[in-house]
Amino acid sequence: MRRVSLNARRAFDAELSDQVEVALFRFEHSALAAPVLLSTDPTVRLGTDPLTYGTRSAWMGADPATEPYLFVLASAEIPGDQEDAPAAGGLVLENVTNDIATQLRAIGTRATVHMAVVLAATPDVVEVEFRNLKLISAEGDASEVSLAISRQPIEEEYAPMDRMTRDRFPGLHR
Repeated sequence: MRRVSLNARRAFDAELSDQVEVALFRFEHSALAAPVLLSTDPTVRLGTDPLTYGTRSAWMGADPATEPYLFVLASAEIPGDQEDAPAAGGLVLENVTNDIATQLRAIGTRATVHMAVVLAATPDVVEVEFRNLKLISAEGDASEVSLAISRQPIEEEYAPMDRMTRDRFPGLHR
């Protein structure tokens, strides 16, 4: 069972609420010079030249002063928690800037994706968190990019994990 703050529960249950849910994404990969940090809400103005907005949060050890989560027009689908299906979610980025698109295209293997849901009023309090998901696919065109995220596919796990040697499995070598 997930623990959710009282403010978040009130916002979820209310018909109308002044609380804004923000999805934070952190993309990590060895091909990237620094993690790509994205936010779904223009919580604060980060700069004027160029005009940029984002969310300042200390989630996952980020320094809010120097590592803000940049606002992008996005639709986010939170991974589900069904027993018979893997935790899979998605993110659709609209009007992607060339910098973000170039960084995401530079990734040749699966990137690690961390996702958190916070409230705009309290960006350091994580309401829901999903760590160590994998970027499964990225498809799109000039107007939008659709990213599918999920756990590491079970089909990619090595089987058998251990070598069937005489020392480790003596019952096989009688």
